[in-house]
Amino acid sequence: MKIWTVANQKGGVGKTTTAVSLAGTLALQGKRVLLIDTDPHASLTYYFGIDSEDLEVSVYDIFARGNTMQSEEILQSLCPSNIANLDIMPATMAIATLDRSMGNKTGMGLILKKALAKISEHYDYAILDCPPVLGVLMVNALAASERILVPVQTEFLALKGLDRMMRTMELMQSSQSKQYQYTIIPTMYDKRTNASLEAYKTLQKTYNDKVWPGVIPVDTKFRDASLAQQVPIQFCPRSRGVFAYRALLDYLIEQG
Repeated sequence: MKIWTVANQKGGVGKTTTAVSLAGTLALQGKRVLLIDTDPHASLTYYFGIDSEDLEVSVYDIFARGNTMQSEEILQSLCPSNIANLDIMPATMAIATLDRSMGNKTGMGLILKKALAKISEHYDYAILDCPPVLGVLMVNALAASERILVPVQTEFLALKGLDRMMRTMELMQSSQSKQYQYTIIPTMYDKRTNASLEAYKTLQKTYNDKVWPGVIPVDTKFRDASLAQQVPIQFCPRSRGVFAYRALLDYLIEQG
């Protein structure tokens, strides 16, 4: 099972859209995909029409029970989506308490990685959607990941948020003696504005080959797909945004 984490320490840059778009495209290609929501706001969970307030089991239980949760129990906690081959590990507001209740416990950074290892034979890909805050949840998501996908809105303030994300990865690499593979994804690109053009040039100049050479354009169809609770490739397969995410997926698979 390949594990990708979608992360940035700035909100509103397209993390959930990226996770859902890539997962939906992989699922329609016949891959078995698990989407994991680690954000207390549960945006990914609600995207698929799952009410986090009604859940008896969620990603919170993996942290609360640690290594005692067996593979069968983890699989039973998942929710099917409305598309074949795609399952959801939902989030609830309870995970917002993890930093306070468990943040200082030894070994908390690898709980999610160990849990995913127990069910790895059931999926080809796991894609994790992160909260925009550095804490137990983001640390776990990064530690479990083979590749980190960093969506960055092509505007000046988002570039400042990217700087923080890069520093976070450097700190974690030092503490875990692990070299992260990451890809920066320019999102919400509007070729009509100087802000997008200049931000994209700055990304390429600063991060070179770590930046995906394409862009995810501004596309209102993403919002409509969310309202319909469908993955974009299912809702608007010929939209320019879906075309861009298909190109991104091809690039990531080529990168290994």
